[in-house]
Amino acid sequence: MAKKNVFARPLLRARLHEEIVFIIQKKIMSGTIAPGEKLPTERELAETFDVNRATVREALRKLENLDLVEIRHGDGLYVKNYLESGNFDLIKSALNTNGSGETVINILEARRYIVPQIAYIAADKRTPEDLDELKAVVFDSNLDMLEKDIRVHQLIARSTHNLLCTIGLNFFNQIFRDYGHLYFDDRRNAERSNIFHHDIYEAIKNQKPEDARRIMREVLIYAEEAVKRGLPNAQQEHNG
Repeated sequence: MAKKNVFARPLLRARLHEEIVFIIQKKIMSGTIAPGEKLPTERELAETFDVNRATVREALRKLENLDLVEIRHGDGLYVKNYLESGNFDLIKSALNTNGSGETVINILEARRYIVPQIAYIAADKRTPEDLDELKAVVFDSNLDMLEKDIRVHQLIARSTHNLLCTIGLNFFNQIFRDYGHLYFDDRRNAERSNIFHHDIYEAIKNQKPEDARRIMREVLIYAEEAVKRGLPNAQQEHNG
């Protein structure tokens, strides 16, 4: 009996290698293709997708960079366990591959645990210069609320003087920039964030780490629930 072709699907996108990445990544992350499984050869994939081998090679390089596949020269292509090898780039790619709702919820849940600790460190380690920068943004009434919120979080992370905290926060902000409208389209949420900006500023100004952590956690829980309400299908799947 012939083996079923799990990639059987016409390519629709202009950039063919991205479509190939999309299809293979989705198969791997859904479990259709298991870790350790050997993929078809480059030639076979080119025939399956009806593209040239250069396009396949470009797609495989991307999949390798995402730590989804391992190219064993002289042996073949093998699927890696992304739960052990995946990185931030894979999470960003998954937003487009797996249906963004569930991944956004995962990111929000992780942010709820990580970012309050960043606020704690910032309140403990901030310098007068850090505080001046934060104050200038918090009290700037001309900034768009989404941009202000992103900037406030950036400055809090920089006030930790910890590179990992700063880069990690940048990752969350990149995602929030794309999905922040689910929160800020509601005027009540914008008002809640305005209160948060002033409260977190006071906690950091007075170097009260516990207060900063509590204030940050409370607003993130509030924001998480607000965004979930904007993702009804994802929330239903998440709870189911």
